[in-house]
Amino acid sequence: MREAMERKLTALLSADVKGYSRLMGEDEETTIRTLTAYRQSIATLIVQHRGRVVDSPGDNLLAEFASAVDAVRGAVEIQRDLQVKNAELPPERRMEFRIGINVGDVVVEGERLYGDGVNIAARLEALAEGGGICIAGTVYDQVENKLSLGYEYVGEQTVKNIAKPVRVYRVRIEAESLATAQGPGEVNSPFQSPALPLPEKPSLIVLPFVNLSNDPEQGYFSDGITEDITTALSRISNLFVISRNSAFTYKGKAAKAQDISRAMGVRYVLEGSVRKAGERIRITAQLIDATTGYHLWSERYDRPLTDIFALQDEIVQRIVTTLRLQLTLQEQGHIVRKRTDNLEAYDAFLRGMEYYWHTTKEAHAQARQMFEKAVALDPQYAEAYTRLGWTYWQEGVWRWSADPQTLERALALVQQALALDDSLPAAHSLLSMVYVRQQQYDQAIAEGERAIALDPNNADSYATQSTVLHLAGRPEEALWVVEQAMRLNPHYPSIYLFDLGTAYHLTGRYAEAIVTIKEALIRSPNFLPAYRLLAWSYWVQWLSQQSPTAQTLEPAVAAIQRGLTLNDSFYRSHITLGYIHL
Repeated sequence: MREAMERKLTALLSADVKGYSRLMGEDEETTIRTLTAYRQSIATLIVQHRGRVVDSPGDNLLAEFASAVDAVRGAVEIQRDLQVKNAELPPERRMEFRIGINVGDVVVEGERLYGDGVNIAARLEALAEGGGICIAGTVYDQVENKLSLGYEYVGEQTVKNIAKPVRVYRVRIEAESLATAQGPGEVNSPFQSPALPLPEKPSLIVLPFVNLSNDPEQGYFSDGITEDITTALSRISNLFVISRNSAFTYKGKAAKAQDISRAMGVRYVLEGSVRKAGERIRITAQLIDATTGYHLWSERYDRPLTDIFALQDEIVQRIVTTLRLQLTLQEQGHIVRKRTDNLEAYDAFLRGMEYYWHTTKEAHAQARQMFEKAVALDPQYAEAYTRLGWTYWQEGVWRWSADPQTLERALALVQQALALDDSLPAAHSLLSMVYVRQQQYDQAIAEGERAIALDPNNADSYATQSTVLHLAGRPEEALWVVEQAMRLNPHYPSIYLFDLGTAYHLTGRYAEAIVTIKEALIRSPNFLPAYRLLAWSYWVQWLSQQSPTAQTLEPAVAAIQRGLTLNDSFYRSHITLGYIHL
């Protein structure tokens, strides 16, 4: 008789290093030393939380714990410990671990563990961000009410080699530490993603078109088609269009139209697919009324690749007709434009945009190469000049380069773009930000208003304008503008929350500012300016109290000390801390 294998139910933690290949390629010896030191710290924390390391090949690590609670607690402590260690390293040498946690059945063979329970933990790890934690629904069910942490539901995810979709949650690591800095009388965060109401005008989201080409790497092309259609529809003032960034959170995920409608606050969903083969392209598209599930229309287009812009125009015009939208003369002329006659330049531009949406130094360097190629192939390509200018702007803002000419390069490129095509919203937004750096606020506001007029559904244009209005001393207007950005982009980044918190602070609404800024820090724990603003909001609120005490000032001190832990050279934080101790 065949002997039955030993099985057990256990909590599993899987971890690996984000960007490990890049780190090794740049400096093998330093990477190995850092990995060895970090792995020792991780192993120590695992043991402290009643766990054991099962295996650790390469940059991977597998551990098991006595309970889901122990596993999550251990993972949070690991990420916090590594966060402090990484703050001491240059940004390009930081080593961020991704962690996935699952509770599942495993096969035991000596010290080793096998089975779907292990595989799911590894798949969850791949879904996590650098420095983040993803947990399965089986883990969430056990820890939800036992730990002072926040959780973000990601949805049911189809993962490789696992038959059934897995419920996935992101652990909001900072929720517990920020809770300890909570001041008296504060309210819970209002940013819990309730169902959004439908706008008064027709509302729509363009889901990422599925890449059906034989080459998976052609995904950049289907993404580019999606963005072009979104941009064209976004310029229609009688239509409400969800931001590309929020729409792309559904990429590769199975979601019901009704659920998307509730989460995004839209009535209509446009979805489709792209198949590019040689010199031909096939696009399918269908428009769904998400409130009823009824398909309003569907169409398949099979054309030569040279007809790509005309094809996009047909899809947009079909939506306009179906929804009975009234277009202004300006919209009729600018909704869909042929951006270039050179398909090779268009292809390079789309490849550049794929890199551009990843806000890292390395990704922007690759995006710049593609945009430079596009303008070399077509010197009249205005959009390529615009995005090339934005890469120089980002380089200067994030201090990715010591080049003092980044602002001048961005200005020259955006001026060239606008000379070719004055109707580009992204170009006017970039020019607005250049004017801000030059402290020419009236010109900056005017350019921001022009960008919004040309594309009334562009969330980033609103967010950019809110920054300009803050610096121009008009926070009341900035408040309304950033709220518009957040509605158009419901899956908004933490910078939107920072802008909102800034508006609250500058208009004297300090309690709301504190709640908002803390939410921004939950999403981006290393966002140093937010710690400074949080401390100032606590400080001003403390001054306004009738009977201020040292205890009520503790949250301000805690916030700024956290900022100092992340970056001791952040001199403004030192100044703030000095004022507080006075």
